[in-house]
Amino acid sequence: MTTPTDADRSAPPPTAGDRFDRLVQIMRRLRSPDGCAWDREQTLASLRPFVLEEAYEVVDAIDRGDRTALCDELGDLLLEAVFVAQICAEASAFTIADATDAVVAKLIRRHPHVFGGSDTETDAGRRDLSPAEVKEQWERIKTRERAGTPERATLLDGIPEALPSLLRASRIGARTANVGFDWDEPGAVIDKVDEELAELRQAVASADPTHIEEELGDLLFTVANLARKLRVDPESALRAANGKFTRRFRAIEQRLAARGRALHDATPEELEREWQAVKALSPEEAEDRRQEAGDS
Repeated sequence: MTTPTDADRSAPPPTAGDRFDRLVQIMRRLRSPDGCAWDREQTLASLRPFVLEEAYEVVDAIDRGDRTALCDELGDLLLEAVFVAQICAEASAFTIADATDAVVAKLIRRHPHVFGGSDTETDAGRRDLSPAEVKEQWERIKTRERAGTPERATLLDGIPEALPSLLRASRIGARTANVGFDWDEPGAVIDKVDEELAELRQAVASADPTHIEEELGDLLFTVANLARKLRVDPESALRAANGKFTRRFRAIEQRLAARGRALHDATPEELEREWQAVKALSPEEAEDRRQEAGDS
């Protein structure tokens, strides 16, 4: 049995940096010739779905308010970041240290009101900026940085194509709004939604699948930017709507089951009546009914 020495007892606990370095070293070992065959064969392309999956699982844990799960999922996402960086380090592209240095420099550069700065176009001397002013300053600095980057020669360069499409549509609209290309107020966007909806009706009447897809895309793009003008995150709004529909439909299943009815035996008219009945319940009543059904 090994007995801890006095030095062991007095040693300070590992820091966050120590623990992060341990993760980096483990990943390096897994990718080494005497490491793991599966880890060695991974590429940036093969890791792509894992990165997306872990990011969505982090969001899911946040939405559920489950901080235990959030800790676990955040660790998984951190693993994917270290994994990607290790592959890039092996190709002599960059290391995880380079990525860390870059984001630290960016945070300092884009917070001149906290860390100081000599740029006269920023509010470096002020520490009382409102959240809106901070955001405006961040976007102003980011736009100026982007203008000096050769690979981002146009305004819309740098918006990831892999973003969820509603979010990307909102980001595109926000980017062009920075140079004044935008609707004046939400009402004008609603008018544009009406216009796009009319064009979609015409496309449906034409029965041309390509035309229908195009017009439906135009409608969705406009709705995403209506959300932006209303200061609503379109992904969050749609996620909430998905959740609401799911809860209500499950309530329908429970109401039918309480009467000995199977879902597939119900008529469309019966389903519609149940839907309207569930909609009429308050959120509290709906939750009480759901819990009662779960306890029975």
